[in-house]
Amino acid sequence: MRPETRYATSDGFSIAYQVFGEGKADLVLASPFVSHLDLMWESPAQSGFLERLGSFARVIAFDRRGVGLSDPAGGAPTLEQRMEDLRAVMDAAGSERAALLGMSEGGTMCMLFAATYPERTSSLLLWGAMARSTAAPDYPWAPTREDALASQQELIGPLWGQGATLDIFSPSLAEDPRAREFQGRFERQAASPMRLQQLFEMFLDADVRDVLPLIGVPTLVMHRRGDRAVNYRAARWLAEQIEGARYLELEGEDHFPWVGDSEPPLAAIEEFLTGVRPAPAPERVLATVLFTDIVDSTRLATEIGDRRWRELLERHHGLVREQLERCGGREVKTTGDGFLAVFDGPTRAAECAGAIAERMPDLGIEVRAGLHTGEVELIGSDVGGIAVHVAARVAALAGPGEVLASRTVRDLAAGSAVEFAEFGRRELKGVPGEWDLYRVAVPA
Repeated sequence: MRPETRYATSDGFSIAYQVFGEGKADLVLASPFVSHLDLMWESPAQSGFLERLGSFARVIAFDRRGVGLSDPAGGAPTLEQRMEDLRAVMDAAGSERAALLGMSEGGTMCMLFAATYPERTSSLLLWGAMARSTAAPDYPWAPTREDALASQQELIGPLWGQGATLDIFSPSLAEDPRAREFQGRFERQAASPMRLQQLFEMFLDADVRDVLPLIGVPTLVMHRRGDRAVNYRAARWLAEQIEGARYLELEGEDHFPWVGDSEPPLAAIEEFLTGVRPAPAPERVLATVLFTDIVDSTRLATEIGDRRWRELLERHHGLVREQLERCGGREVKTTGDGFLAVFDGPTRAAECAGAIAERMPDLGIEVRAGLHTGEVELIGSDVGGIAVHVAARVAALAGPGEVLASRTVRDLAAGSAVEFAEFGRRELKGVPGEWDLYRVAVPA
């Protein structure tokens, strides 16, 4: 559930913040560059990351002055003003002392805060952070000021609001149109182009290198080696300047910790804050796999044209996601004109598949669906294994408006309101043996 947004007062400005989680230790999040407290919960990757943090900490998140849900400001806030905003949020949340998780440019303020207010900082965690944003004779791990400005003026500024920052900060999502659409909406609502320019110029002037030797709290510096936004050598150097700091270098290109493989940073954060390394997430689990696709999609797309086809797909996707949410399914990915989803139990999966098939004629289309329950392999946010292949092959045998299921689904759904009628024994392409299949009928 999305936490309530509240406001703290700092120097006459209202600073939006949220508090969530059940852990004993307080953890304050200083977000990268721009943020939006409400929209971050609409991103499955980011909301999952936040929920995991809340499983072992009491988390305090906030939008900086002039960004997201906080009050507008006449210009970009200084590091000193941002520290005052952080203190105001901690006071409003009833936090006397907290760990600080500074992500990207948000780490700069956290370093200064930890050195200035050690009595209020229990520990410092830095992700994708830097002490200085531009190159200097003794700091070669950043672009020159001229190059950084040119990049902003030519690549970032003109495309702000279109999701183009995905290519730099989240390259693993660059080919996902849904992720790009969301990123564009996030950019537009988090900050205007003028605010972006102000923040960027402030960012170029920030330099806290002299502060680093004064940080005396336990510190963890984390960075991905292939990070396209911030050179990992800057993070290595940063960790060397803070006495006793621990440095953790991870694989990957994505700048944000919730994009790509988020488990290693989450495990490191949990261990650093609690002293306990979390048990590895299960790599194989029992799940019911659902495959759907639109019948005769190629012919239909040709008949109605690209624009109307895109509009139809959007409505189809919206209806499927509505039913997945209602039935507790997890969308794994779209497959062009279909979906791959997983469920904890076969009954809810069958109910969801039946509702999807029943509703599609309202859009002038029909779908086919296949269900199978078996062991699936968890591969980041994706799933794999023989159960996935079986569900796909079962779906391929279904007719228009038909939902087919394997015998395993029928057996495990025994006693439910879902009805199963024999479809027959079939061979499944690429899968050994013959399989007993059943038509699924869900009572209205």
